[in-house]
Amino acid sequence: QVQLVESGGGLVQAGGSLRLSCAASSSIFSRNLMGWHRQAPGKQRELVATITSDDRTNYADFVKGRFTISRDDAKNTVYLQMTSLKPEDTAVYYCVILSYGLTFQAYWGQGTQVTVSS
Repeated sequence: QVQLVESGGGLVQAGGSLRLSCAASSSIFSRNLMGWHRQAPGKQRELVATITSDDRTNYADFVKGRFTISRDDAKNTVYLQMTSLKPEDTAVYYCVILSYGLTFQAYWGQGTQVTVSS
């Protein structure tokens, strides 16, 4: 069973930056989609960004121009570089990896808290 371990969350002032990392415990099938979601208190979980196996990226409108998703397949790791953070970015951030092998598999991280103070 693949496990995802997230790191990099914390407390930052508005306008600051953080880099989240999510490492898979073992190799993922080569055809996959990696992404980040977030969930703020009292709100539904929402998609933040995704990156495909061939490095095509997609971003939610509310993070375009501020966040950058990237991946390192040699390390089975996906990153989320967050800049120009706003208080409304405060949430628990979850990474997800969708594996399109012989069977479809979805792996979720445990979540990492990001708090942006004003």
